[in-house]
Amino acid sequence: MKRFLSFVLISTFLVISPAHSAPIKVAVKPLKLLTSISDIEGTAGFLVAGTSIILYGTSGENSFARAIDVNGQTVWNIALDPNSPSIATSGVIDGEGNIWIAGATSLLRPTPAPSPSPALNPDGVTPVPEVFHSDLSALALWKIPVGATEPILFTSQQSSPVLIRAIAVDKNGISLVGIARASKGSVGFVTSVSLLGEFGLPVFIGKTSTTLDSVVRNVDGSTTVTGASAETIGGKKLAGIIDGIIVKLSKTNTILTVIRSSASKAKRNWNSATPTFLLGGEVVTGKKIESAVTKFTKSYVPSWTYRFLSNGPVFTQGSTYALFASSGAIAQLNRWAPKTPQPILLKFNSKGSIIEASYAPTDQNEIIAITNSKAFGILCLTQSAQTISIYSVSN
Repeated sequence: MKRFLSFVLISTFLVISPAHSAPIKVAVKPLKLLTSISDIEGTAGFLVAGTSIILYGTSGENSFARAIDVNGQTVWNIALDPNSPSIATSGVIDGEGNIWIAGATSLLRPTPAPSPSPALNPDGVTPVPEVFHSDLSALALWKIPVGATEPILFTSQQSSPVLIRAIAVDKNGISLVGIARASKGSVGFVTSVSLLGEFGLPVFIGKTSTTLDSVVRNVDGSTTVTGASAETIGGKKLAGIIDGIIVKLSKTNTILTVIRSSASKAKRNWNSATPTFLLGGEVVTGKKIESAVTKFTKSYVPSWTYRFLSNGPVFTQGSTYALFASSGAIAQLNRWAPKTPQPILLKFNSKGSIIEASYAPTDQNEIIAITNSKAFGILCLTQSAQTISIYSVSN
């Protein structure tokens, strides 16, 4: 009898075990369109303030900030620096609800035309003001206080043109990172700014071929920056063609740690990083392009990592979300094999397993940003040839 029961139990186990050994693939659901607008020129990113969505960027030679509602209707629209050429490239909202937008401007303003004198100007010709200087060599930080629509501009003149790539804020201040022109190529830089708009001296990383694309203000007062470099940084030599880099700076902006990617024949970059060290970046090996998503510990040790066929950059959010343009099948997803790059939002659990997947339409050929908000949850900003679209995660 016991042998019979054992045989039954073993037979049952053999029947059911294959069903459990095959992992269940995640269904891919469509993202929910929140709103679209047709005026798309120069949008660099977005923020959420209450129930308003703040778009910022550059139109022509002028930076702007524009608030819209969920129907895509304009609430307010302002020129951030109407008196000079400028660009707006990154933004953040602090704990009090103030909007901070970073970019670059020129402090060489046009000379006002003097009033014409009838005796010296009998033809009534108005003199033409001096032209603007085209080099945007001053750091620009605009503050739009909570409840207001008038920006306050803080600037810091630099020795060469600059491009801000990211901004981070906490109760102790603001960090800006980006790229500065060097005599031979480009260098990455980090600048601290007080909440009163007082700039510290920039710290330069690299000499000829380094970019910094993301920044995290750590709770201990240190700073973590990420990007790419093709030169020795902090004594760590180049491993590939271009390495993705993670650099930790002390409170006094001394380099404490440098972590480089190790792929010998690859071009790599960490273009996004969150305060929980979920990093996203691009991996180019020959003609193969992939998006890398890696969760690091506080000591910069990888906990888990993925690579997905894509068109490159990844935008991460919190500890769980990664947004990129997928260009191939993903083994963990059910019936996902796009023929052209298509935006996909993946959600991971604490162990790194993919637990949710959502996609945007194929005509959304550019991913701009991702953010999290109290009013709408996770939002994704994408662009097609005709529109800017904002998507939320379907319930």
